[in-house]
Amino acid sequence: MIALLAAWALAAAALAAADAAPPALTDQVRAAERAFAKTMADRDLAAFGTFVSEEAIFLGRDGVLRGRAQVIEGWKRFYEGKEAPFSWEPEQVEVLASGDLALTRGPVLDAKGKREGSFSSVWRHEADGRWRVIFDQGCPPCSCP
Repeated sequence: MIALLAAWALAAAALAAADAAPPALTDQVRAAERAFAKTMADRDLAAFGTFVSEEAIFLGRDGVLRGRAQVIEGWKRFYEGKEAPFSWEPEQVEVLASGDLALTRGPVLDAKGKREGSFSSVWRHEADGRWRVIFDQGCPPCSCP
């Protein structure tokens, strides 16, 4: 009985490992998200655009932005001025075992570093080998107990 339980536990662990993306993919997506966020700190709208897929959909308080050009135009106001109005950092990164899609989530901080919300982004590994955002949505902080 003990041998059977041990074999079952090993099989379950092997299946779980098979469903997980290699850590290198997770590291790639985390690095892409951090570089994406750095464009805000650097005040570099052109660099921001390189992380946005041509098919991207960004869901915001003012509506939905569709496609890279619309997203860049809609975010241009955040890149005006010397100081970044907010920043973000990935807390969670999950990648499909196929290595095609990933999810990043984390806090959005105001200019003084206070949490003012959260973001969720879906990334796609595109034909040119780059990870780009295909869906993005931010939300205000939760006041849950």
